[in-house]
Order: sequence, then structure tokens, then C-alpha cells
Amino acid sequence: MDRYDVVVLGAGAGAKLIWGAVPDRRIAVVEEARVGGDCPFVACVPSKAMLRAAYVWRTPTDPQWAAMFSGRVTAREAYAEAVRRRDRIVHGRDDSVNAAGLAKTGATLLRGHGRVVRAGVLDVSGTEIGYGDLVLNTGSAPVRPAIPGLDTVPVWTSDEALSTTVFPDSAVVVGGGPVGCELAYLFAAFGTVVTLVQRGPGLVPREEPQTSEELRDLLVEAGVDVRLTTQVASLEPRGAGAHVKLDSGAELDADVVILAAGRRPRSAGLGLEVLGIRPDERGAVPIDERCRVAGADRVWAVGDVTGIAPFTHTAHYQGRVVAANLSGRRTRADYRAIPRAVYTSPAFVSVGHTESSARDAGIDPLIAHTPMSQAVRSATEGEPRGWLRLLADPATGVVIGAGAMGGYAEEWISEVALMIRAQIPVDVARDVVHPFPTFSEVLEAPLWDLAARLDDR
Repeated sequence: MDRYDVVVLGAGAGAKLIWGAVPDRRIAVVEEARVGGDCPFVACVPSKAMLRAAYVWRTPTDPQWAAMFSGRVTAREAYAEAVRRRDRIVHGRDDSVNAAGLAKTGATLLRGHGRVVRAGVLDVSGTEIGYGDLVLNTGSAPVRPAIPGLDTVPVWTSDEALSTTVFPDSAVVVGGGPVGCELAYLFAAFGTVVTLVQRGPGLVPREEPQTSEELRDLLVEAGVDVRLTTQVASLEPRGAGAHVKLDSGAELDADVVILAAGRRPRSAGLGLEVLGIRPDERGAVPIDERCRVAGADRVWAVGDVTGIAPFTHTAHYQGRVVAANLSGRRTRADYRAIPRAVYTSPAFVSVGHTESSARDAGIDPLIAHTPMSQAVRSATEGEPRGWLRLLADPATGVVIGAGAMGGYAEEWISEVALMIRAQIPVDVARDVVHPFPTFSEVLEAPLWDLAARLDDR
């Protein structure tokens, strides 16, 4: 039986920060699908490629640019070209480049389904291997809600929606979180008649009400029919598509139903019970601050399977934390400043506390708000929409949260993340001078405002 010092179960985003990063250790990576996981092939990368294509195709409809364009193609042609570009970027969903990169680090790739059969031993599709340390990195899977008739109509998960070549004339998107909003915006931008059904009273419910409201306005502007406080009651076939009945009593037809009702950690079928590991009711594997699985010896977990801030960048961070600990450097994860984003055009981003979560934590935050148009770059870019909202703790004098719309905030929100993580005093953060003209200048006015208000207390 082959034995490895470290076995990583799952070759998704977090794994690549471990293989090749733990010196003098024999490492194996077990994967039954693609090396790299979902993000590069059917999630983050293809969605952002398609959203960029949608933005470019819609640009000639903006009056400030329209005179510069001619010969604009139809929506269906634009979608087909966007799909071709997407598939080039993701290498046709071929993971051979990633697999070759893994091999260059000296790690061993084992294709197959991995399952713990006893402490220190993993079965990989019929072959047993031994391990010293085990890292769980099995990701998550789309949730299929219990909708009557779901199995009788054309249905796409978010993964399928981002790998298909089919252009739907109409679609119903189930779910109003970040993925549902991005997919609704994407397909509507290319001319699909989209209805988004969200069971709660607002979109992206963990964010500020302003974000929810303005994201809804943006989707409606793009042509999406947003139905809040609504659920799909049942589905039935109609022609080649679906007849959708909503609990509001409304009915509509669609070519396809797109599921974006959340994801569930992939922890079942891994043999974790052999090690005494009990996932929670969501299926998430509990970990401590070093990413060690609670109650298990020499077992670690990273990424969506932990249920903590399920983003690719979280998996990258946790992978680095585990690699450091496996290398003998005691390292703890800190999740106070993990950015969150919805990549519509413009994008919505946030980090740290919202006003609601701050109050739940016993903090009565100071809040400063400024429009993105305060940055001269908004005029030169022709992108005037948006705003920035900063929250500070009056007791400590540090920034504890932020939300923003527009201004390419996804590119500079990490400056705020650093303020939060390093607990940089507001009166220090205000002295950061930004190049002119940039969107990041929009940070300066609210920071000076917060500093003055803190001084007056």
C-alpha cells in the first residue's frame, strides 16, 4: 500500500495552495472530477468571462458611447461569441493544464472517489493508500429545492448554466443570492426574458438594505422580472420547456429553470464517521482556527466543505493556513475581513460588518456615506453610478465594515479589508493618499468624516 505524508481529498481551489507548498513531504491529491475544482471551469471564471462579454456587447446602447460603434450583432450572435470566448478561457473545461502544474510540484494525482476506510487509510476507487495528514477539500454542490415537478422539466444548475452553449429565450431563476443575481443579469443582458424568484423580502439578504434595493433596481433595469417574497409552487412540462406556478398564484412559461438556491458542503460518502467526524445540519465540517477538523487527529479542512465564507478566495486563504501549519508554522485563520461580491455591472461589494450585524455584536456604529460620483474618475470612465458606505466602531476608533456599489470597488475593497483585519485607526487610515484620478479616492472623504466625528466624541 502506498503511503503519503499528506493526502488532499479534492483538487479544488484550496488544494493548489497546499501541493508544492509543504517541503519535504510526500503529497497525493485525490480528485474524481477536475483538477482545480468548479471555479475555473463551471463557476467563477466562466461567469466573469460571460459577464464581461455581456458588458461589452451592451456598451453601444449607452448614449455616451453609441456614436463610436457600428454593425452591432444580434443578441443571439453575441451570446454565441461570448460562449466561444468563455470556453477558450476555461480551456474547454479540460483540466490537463492544471494536472500538469500539479505534477511539476512533485505531488501525485490520484483520479477517483476517495473515502476513509479506517484511521490513516483512504480508499480511492478500490485502491487503498495510507496518509499521515488528511486535508478535506471536497467543495460544495448546488442545492435542488423540493419543488413538485422539478424532475419533469428542463433544469440547469448554476454549473450547467455556465457551461451550456444553449441560448434560452426565457428562463426562471430560483434564488436571489449572489449567484442567482449574476445569472439573471447575465442572461437578461443578452436578451433572455428572465424572471427571478426569491423567497425572502430582499436580494442578497445578508447585505445592507441599500444593496438589496439597488441591486433589484439594476436587475429590473436590465429587464429582469424580480419576484420577492415568492416561491415556485410547482412545475410541469409545457412543450419543450416548463410551466411555472408561483405561490402568489401567478403562472408563466420558460424554456429552462435555473437553480441558484444555494450550495451544500460535499461531506457525505467520505467515510468521515470512521474518524468520529460529524458534519453539522448543513453538511459543513467544523474546524478550529487553524483549520483542523474538530475532534479528529491530523485531519484538516478548507473551502466550501467548512461552510465558512464559501468563496474561492476563502479556500485559497485556508489552503495557505493549512500549508503553513503542515510546514510547522503555527498559523491561525481570521475571517473578519473576507470580501463579498456580486459581479453585475456595476458590481456590489462588501467586507466586514453590516449595520445589522454590528448591532447584533453590540456595536452602535458610526456610518459615513458618499456617492461614487465624488471621484473624478467616475466622470472620465463614464461610470457615475454607485456609492461607498463605511462603518466604524466608536469605542475602538477602527473601521469594522464597508459596502460599495460601482467604481470597480472589487479591485480596491481589500484596502478596507486591511483596515479591518489590522485594526488600523481611522485617524491613520485617513492619511492614505490615493493617486488622482482613481475610484479609490472615494475612500478619503468618508474616512476624514469618521475621523472628525470620532475626535468630537
